[in-house]
Amino acid sequence: MKFIKPILIFFVVLINAQNGFQILDNKKKIEIPFRQINNLTFIDLKINNVDLTFLLDTGVAETLLFSLENKDISFENVEKVNFTGLGGSSYIEGIKSSKNTLVINNHFIDTNHTLYIILDENFNFSSHVGIPVNGIMGYNFFKNHPMKIDFENHKITVYNENFFSESKFKKFEKLPISIENQKPYLITDIQQNKEFFSAKMLLDLGNSDALWLFPSRIPNFNYNRPNIDDFLGRGFNGDIYGKRSRIHALKLGNNTLNEPIVSMPSNESVQSMNFVKDRIGSIGSDILKRFTVIFDYKNSNFYIKKSKRVKDPFKFNMSGLDIKHDGMKWENDLVKVDLPKPKESAKNDNTVFTAQSDFQYKFVLKPEYSIAGVRENSPAFLVDIKKGDKLIEINGKRTADMSLQQINELFSSEENRKIKVTLIRNSMTLYKEFVLKDPIPYQEN
Repeated sequence: MKFIKPILIFFVVLINAQNGFQILDNKKKIEIPFRQINNLTFIDLKINNVDLTFLLDTGVAETLLFSLENKDISFENVEKVNFTGLGGSSYIEGIKSSKNTLVINNHFIDTNHTLYIILDENFNFSSHVGIPVNGIMGYNFFKNHPMKIDFENHKITVYNENFFSESKFKKFEKLPISIENQKPYLITDIQQNKEFFSAKMLLDLGNSDALWLFPSRIPNFNYNRPNIDDFLGRGFNGDIYGKRSRIHALKLGNNTLNEPIVSMPSNESVQSMNFVKDRIGSIGSDILKRFTVIFDYKNSNFYIKKSKRVKDPFKFNMSGLDIKHDGMKWENDLVKVDLPKPKESAKNDNTVFTAQSDFQYKFVLKPEYSIAGVRENSPAFLVDIKKGDKLIEINGKRTADMSLQQINELFSSEENRKIKVTLIRNSMTLYKEFVLKDPIPYQEN
């Protein structure tokens, strides 16, 4: 052991001489698996040797921590700070902590990482994802190395910049981007109705929608019809509301994506945002996931290669229900097991055993879900489903046997599909039935 400590001291000094994440052992590349849930990208990492799960988000500059799930982490060099952003004009309190060690997949490490710890428990969005989420990783993850994100195989490849060559990616289209306030921006073309217009858009991996547009930043903006008022998400300062509709098309390189869904936050929701010059919106993960993409921040390049999903229609939750995960509970599950059964041997009196099928109960943890919100005039609203109702069954299947993503995919599956749900409200069991309807079908305006 006496030889290990000097080696570690030299190693730490070497890494601290660098700025941000570094690839160990001068590897040419490393691979990081990820989970994709509701169009969002989640990776596992260690902070100060504690296992956590983070959302990857090109739309944030700093690394944010907002949940520890009762895990103990030591933080040093702390000071109080304030945050502001989408959702309102007020500030929320937080803590800045420097000199933290972050390790991803054993070979991607930053020993001098600054974290911003959000103290407001309401900011935690784990219940709307269905897995525990501890924080958000932004610019610092992407800034030093080219990153390929393969959405089909759920794999991120981090390339050592000394071995990264464009000649290996001839099937990719290269697009110029600008890195402003530590975020990537792309100029592309949007066709809201008849004519395309040039648009500066944030490439926002942490936005699960296809597109966001900010009406107050677009001269003579008119909402496409039909449109609906809807809950769009949660920001630093509260819930974000606005409208949803569809536009005719978006161009991403040489690819034209038809009839994407666009979210348009209200002026109140964006009043505290600091916009970079000429930005009018965001391109979210419902578009990015249709490609294999490479972010190369250092050289201000963005590469895309279309996947087989590039022409998939843009789907929408047609139920009007916002579902949240309420945690886990113990349940009895009836399972099939093999039990030994005695059988007399024909040759002697010795007893032998053969297997027979039987059933036994075992205790397992199952998820619980409830209604977090109901869009006004939606199919669920019209049959009197209410916020706070417990969701027990959908079309005869127990929600305890479903993931949150499976539930949301069912509600986005196909128009005119009949949905039967079993709910519990104030200890009463309710049975409701409705038909999925797309409230924003594309229409020429």
